[in-house]
Amino acid sequence: SINQNIRQQHILIDCGEATQIQLQKYKVKSSKIDKIFISHLHGDHIYGLPGLISSYNLNHRTLPLDVYAPEGLEEIIQTILKHSGSSLHFPLRFHCIEPQNGQLIFENEEIEVMSLEMIHRIPCSGFIFKEKKEKRKINKEKIGDLDIPLEWFDRLKNGEDFVTEEGKVIPNEHFTDAPPRPRSYAFCTDTAYNEAIIPYLNGVDLLYHESTFKEENIQRAKETFHSTTLQAAETAKQANVGELILGHFSSRYEDLEPLKKEAQTIFKNS
Repeated sequence: SINQNIRQQHILIDCGEATQIQLQKYKVKSSKIDKIFISHLHGDHIYGLPGLISSYNLNHRTLPLDVYAPEGLEEIIQTILKHSGSSLHFPLRFHCIEPQNGQLIFENEEIEVMSLEMIHRIPCSGFIFKEKKEKRKINKEKIGDLDIPLEWFDRLKNGEDFVTEEGKVIPNEHFTDAPPRPRSYAFCTDTAYNEAIIPYLNGVDLLYHESTFKEENIQRAKETFHSTTLQAAETAKQANVGELILGHFSSRYEDLEPLKKEAQTIFKNS
C-alpha cells in the first residue's frame, strides 16, 4: 500500500513543492510525522518544507519535529522564518548529515536509519530504513494452565527455553509465537549509477531508485548525474531486493508505462 508506517511512526522522506497536497490525496495525517529526512538541497526535494512547517505552526503543533538533512537547510529555513516574522510554537530540530555509505544517522528501539552516498552534482544522501527484530510474543493459549513464574516472561520473550523446577526443559515455541519478520526500505535519489551502494542494499524488501531517463537517454543521464530505467533495475537485480519502485521521471515522458516495461526486462518485480 502507499501509506506504510513503522510501528505507528510516520517518517517523511524529502519534501517537494506539492507535499501537502499529496499527503491529503493519500489520506496521510501530516500531524503524525515527527521525522523528516532530506536527501539534498535541490528545490524539488525541499521547497515544500517551509509550507509544511508553516502549516504545523498554524495548526498549533507542540510536538518536536526532527529534520535530518545536509548542511545548509537549517540556514535556509531559519532565514525564511526570520524574514517572515514567524515564531514557531514547537521545537524544530535540525540534524546535519553527511552522505556516507553505511553510516548510522538515527536509531531508536524500533528502527535504524543509515545513509548512502549518492553520486550527484551536490552532496546527496540516500537512506536505508531497517526495522529491528521484535521480541517473541507470549501466547496465553499455549501456556494454558501451566504455572509460569512472572520472572520467566521476559526470558521467554528473548527466546529462552523454559526450565521447570524439576529440571525439565520445555521448548520456547511451546509458549511463544515468532514476531513478524523485520522489514527494510531503501531510498536512492538523485544519483548516477553507483555500484558502490549495492552491498548496502543487499536483500532489502523494497527499493526506491530514481529512473529519470529511459536507456536511450543514457548520455543525458551521465551529464546530469541521474540514472536510467535499466541502471535502476540492474541495481535492484545485483542487490537481490524484493521489489523495485521507479520514480523521479523526467517531464519529457507523458506515458510512464514504457519505463516500467523497460526496467522489467532486467528486474521483473519493478
